[in-house]
Amino acid sequence: MCYTENVESAAPEVDIGGAVRLNYGWKDYGDDDSGSFDIELFRLDVDVKQGDLFLDAQYRWYQDFEAVHHAEIGYHLSPDDTVVAGVTQVPFGIESYASHSFWFSGLYYLGLEDDYDTGFKWRHRQGKWTWDTAWFFSSEYDNAARFGRYSFDVATTDASPYKEDGQLNVRGQYNAGPYTAGASAQWGRIDSESLGSGDHYAVALHVNANIKQWNLQAQWTAYKYDRDAATEQQENRIALSAFNYPFEMAAEAQVLNLNVARSFTLDNRFIKKITCYNDHSYIAAGDGVGLDDSVQNVTGCLLENGGLYTYVDWIAGKNMWFAGGPGVGIDNGESRWHSRLNINIGYYF
Repeated sequence: MCYTENVESAAPEVDIGGAVRLNYGWKDYGDDDSGSFDIELFRLDVDVKQGDLFLDAQYRWYQDFEAVHHAEIGYHLSPDDTVVAGVTQVPFGIESYASHSFWFSGLYYLGLEDDYDTGFKWRHRQGKWTWDTAWFFSSEYDNAARFGRYSFDVATTDASPYKEDGQLNVRGQYNAGPYTAGASAQWGRIDSESLGSGDHYAVALHVNANIKQWNLQAQWTAYKYDRDAATEQQENRIALSAFNYPFEMAAEAQVLNLNVARSFTLDNRFIKKITCYNDHSYIAAGDGVGLDDSVQNVTGCLLENGGLYTYVDWIAGKNMWFAGGPGVGIDNGESRWHSRLNINIGYYF
């Protein structure tokens, strides 16, 4: 979308889209030896443009819950400046994703990749630089006890009764042709009626490189949640939630992401393009009772044909949420490593 001068004379353009996805999953843990095959998602997309004003929203229905993905209203102040308000993507790390797979990277489960919160965002371009500044009042839902949500946010649980209460984000990116390098910073408050308030921060350095058919991504991230708690173990952990489940993660960690992907163009009626990748996340948890490092490695391919997208992913995880672990950065005893196969077939329209 571009800047225009005559907003009054422009008629609104409305685009309605969506997606239907099916999912097969098999795990080397649990009781289901043959795996499961279900309708995973139905979603509705609405995109409205009128001159320099625009609206972009997406709502999702899953098997067990429904949730807003994003819902933002924006305005192009100039060719180099855009402001948005609403539930919008948090500007942190590699844009738009620090991963290639359907499963995302380990950062997603820490609330530091493809996260959406409620607030204001300003994007400014100056030569080869792009700057994003944002203030968020809360997560996409101000009720932190609502676990049915798409992106991972601080959750209110019995052991960790906190909620997000204001957050500032700044990201700068320098584009040099096929290479984009940047830095991100995040600071915010968390609040609890019973335990008082605290704060949290995250910083990241990131590089995204496109070299012919290859894509390389690297990101270093450090984060910390600082607040008072009843016990040492509670102080070393914080609760997050998404997809109807709360879980605990280490309150402090450093994360290293190294991802590589290669695309191939095919000439047949079934597959037009295939992208194969390996996304690796290492999460070095801070010191504390019951904490341990986590690893997530995703090897897979994306098969494309028009609006049909099929992800075939093999996920291996150590002490990793959604891969047999009790959380992220939480020691799982002797049963640390687990794997799962995930095949997601989606038609996007």
